[in-house]
Amino acid sequence: MPDLPYDFLDGLAENPALPADLVDRLIAAPHGPLALPRRRGLTEPQLDALIAHDAYAVALSRHLPKPVRRRLAAHPDPDVRAALVVSAAPDEDRELFERFAADPAPEVRKELAECGHTPADLRARLAYDPAPEVRAALGQHWTAAPEPVRRALLTDPEDSVRAAACATSFLRWPYPVPPADLVPALLADPLTRAGTVAHCDPATTDLDRLAADPDPDVRRALAAHPGLPAHLRTRLAADPRALVRLAVLARPDTPEAERAALYDSVTGPFEPPGEDVDEETAVELEMDHFAVGIDLWMLDLPWVTADPLPHLDSPHPLFRRAAAASPDLPAEARARLLADPDNEVALAAASSSPDPIDPVTAERLDRGHRPVKRMRWRPADMFPLPVETLRRLADDPVPRMRLLALRDPELPAHLLERLAADPEDHVRLAAASHPAHTPATLRALLDDPSPYVNRAAAANPALPVDEIRARLDAAGL
Repeated sequence: MPDLPYDFLDGLAENPALPADLVDRLIAAPHGPLALPRRRGLTEPQLDALIAHDAYAVALSRHLPKPVRRRLAAHPDPDVRAALVVSAAPDEDRELFERFAADPAPEVRKELAECGHTPADLRARLAYDPAPEVRAALGQHWTAAPEPVRRALLTDPEDSVRAAACATSFLRWPYPVPPADLVPALLADPLTRAGTVAHCDPATTDLDRLAADPDPDVRRALAAHPGLPAHLRTRLAADPRALVRLAVLARPDTPEAERAALYDSVTGPFEPPGEDVDEETAVELEMDHFAVGIDLWMLDLPWVTADPLPHLDSPHPLFRRAAAASPDLPAEARARLLADPDNEVALAAASSSPDPIDPVTAERLDRGHRPVKRMRWRPADMFPLPVETLRRLADDPVPRMRLLALRDPELPAHLLERLAADPEDHVRLAAASHPAHTPATLRALLDDPSPYVNRAAAANPALPVDEIRARLDAAGL
């Protein structure tokens, strides 16, 4: 494609203000923009042209007219038919679902098993599908399936299906509870044991045997069981796997002295095992130790939240954070937790507060937030900052705080121009989507060295149509 980068063309394809004749020019371009099939409001002739080029990308669009979806349902490529299931809407025609349920390609039926819009009677048939991958997908995704369906999956002759239907985690909520009469057989099966431990009856189950199980997931599930005897709690507190010890740490009946030692063991530096441990196990132990960091951040302690006052001065931030999540905190206790040196504790107190959070505290919470990688949410999403604060932050030395200034839809031109020329790519990227740009600033962003900034500027509805035409004309498109 001469002169014009694909990122610029993809941005144009996403631009809601792009005139229809320019959409046609993009469709006619060789190796047209990948974002075009996802565009809203395409006409059937435009979609026909795109289907001829890439039917799969078109089938993934959630904005297709029903006649086009019906035509694509007969496409010879099973990947295209599967993509139609992925993009299905709640009001999808039942006729299409029936057609997909009888599709000869298992990949199409697998997507149907995962789709929450599939009619229940058609979905239930998939519990007896000839392809085990379809049945396994059903077990992982349809967690609210009727009991006959769950029974069929939990007793399936295929190992992968039983494992998927009785796992320690699922891809949908709520997590299913196995029928009580199946629990003994599920506990006897190594593939379903870990997912069943939480539902076992301590009075009729050999808990000592479970505590010695070679599968750490079994021991972890047992460590969280409310009926765990004290002697097994003590044994599991010394488990070599950090995630098992974390489950003991989170128990309400763990003695405080033992809890402190457990906290140190799961948050301290990793200690490599001795030479008597094989290499594969050593790697697993190290990965397990580092996985604790994510689990600590996500750990739910409902018993602390229900009775928060004894935990206000806990030396462990996760306990103070669970206490701060209580909506029934006295004002003095909430004020203490809002001022906690751990930002996640303060954020939990702010989130559960029935009163508005003042701008100074809201800015402090956002400034101290350290998100998990790739997490876009930030405290300012919950506690919006006033315009005067946003404008002040345009000059902040911290790039992620400068980003907040762009939340002001009427940001003064001189501040917007400054952020559009920011030394940080991700600040310029956010600036490129701002609605108040002048044509001159948008032209500069179109020529930015970052292709992501180019794309965002091209997608901005404020981009002058004359500028778009001129660039397409110069490139011969």
